[in-house]
Formats: sequence, C-alpha cells, structure tokens
Amino acid sequence: MLKIINLSKSYKSDRKAVDRLNLEVGNGDIFGFIGHNGAGKTTTIRSVVGVLDFEEGDVIIDGMSIKEDPVACKQKLAYIPDNPDLYEHLSGIAYLNFIGDIYQVGKSQRRELISKYADAFELTPNLGDSISSYSHGMKQKLAIISALIHKPRLLVLDEPFVGLDPKAAYTLKMIMSDLCKEGSAIFFSTHVLEVAEKLCNKIAIIKGGKLVACGTTEEVKGNSSLEDVFLELIETK
Repeated sequence: MLKIINLSKSYKSDRKAVDRLNLEVGNGDIFGFIGHNGAGKTTTIRSVVGVLDFEEGDVIIDGMSIKEDPVACKQKLAYIPDNPDLYEHLSGIAYLNFIGDIYQVGKSQRRELISKYADAFELTPNLGDSISSYSHGMKQKLAIISALIHKPRLLVLDEPFVGLDPKAAYTLKMIMSDLCKEGSAIFFSTHVLEVAEKLCNKIAIIKGGKLVACGTTEEVKGNSSLEDVFLELIETK
C-alpha cells in the first residue's frame, strides 16, 4: 500500500532531515515509526502525505506516485498531524460534513460512520457545538473521526495518542486493529514504545534521518523489550 523509496529531504542547512529512507507498509500492517525528537519522523510523514516536497526518491501509494498523481494518492489516504488545525468557527458536525463533501462520501455511509465513531469517542453530544469550544482532546477525537469517514486505505498518523484520555486511546487502538483486519494499512509515529510493541506488527527506528532498524516487531526487538532496543540503537549508532 505504501512504499517509500530512497526518500531524502533537506531544509536550508546541508544536513538531510531524511536521508535515503526506504520502507514498505503492506495491506493489513500496523507499522510503528519510532525516533527521538528531531530524528526525521514528522518530515517523513509530511513528505509521504504530500504536505512537503522532497528532493530525492519517491513515495508510492497503492501503485501511484505522490509526486506525479498527488490528488489520486490523497483520495486513498487520511492524515492526522500531531496538532490538527481545524476550522474552529464550524460546529463539529459541520466540519465532518465538510470533510465528507471533499471525499464525496455518500449520505448513508456518512451518517453511519459519523454515528459509529462519534459514539465510540463519546463526542456525539458535542457535535453541535463550535469547535472553538472543544478541548485539545476533543479536537483530536474530531480529527480522527474526520479521517475515518471516507474509509481510507492508508491511515497516516503523527503521534496520535497525544492528548487522548486512556479510554479514547484504547478506542483508537481497537479501531486501528479493526481497520487493518479489513485490509487497510496504518503508518504512525509514536513515543509510546509500549503501545508500539503491543499494537504494531512492524517497526522502523530512525535516527538522524536514517533508518537504524526495520522489520517485524519480533525481529526488531528480539529477546529484549522495544524500549531497550531503541535506547541501545540511539546511543550506539
């Protein structure tokens, strides 16, 4: 579903924020992307979803290049940034309908999925309220619901559990698992290594813009915990 091929991205300095990165996320994968602050996670994610341009390499989504056919690629995916910017003058339900219109989601599917996910995240009573009145956690929940209502084939998330209460975080983990059982793919960054170890079937660890480990969760962690492996790799490579 997602192939990152020799991806390189630089900013104004000569140092590459991402340096010839290669990885692949298949249908049904929950792929955890791990690294310290400044390692290149967010730059990679923003390049994958077409927010950032990049100098070298390519990103292939369901067989299409994000550079050559960005609109078609974006129709296949949903992206939730670490700090979602929402149209705060809208109500929650107006925002969800706006997103539904963009993705041409039919009225029946739209009603069904908004009801399903708003109930799951306990946001239904607040959908008529202005987004400006929402807490950070409520905004995060609304962004997640908006990403799910067009049934994305690829879900890309940057630190999705930040700001969520424990029940909402559990709900999101269950939804992620269900999506992958249905054949979707998930690629997400997180600092919560315990979650990544339990939830993901594949892991990549990035340091200084380069991958230092990539494979199945069992291959990456071996007989150790993911936390131990991560700390060792970050300190020694």
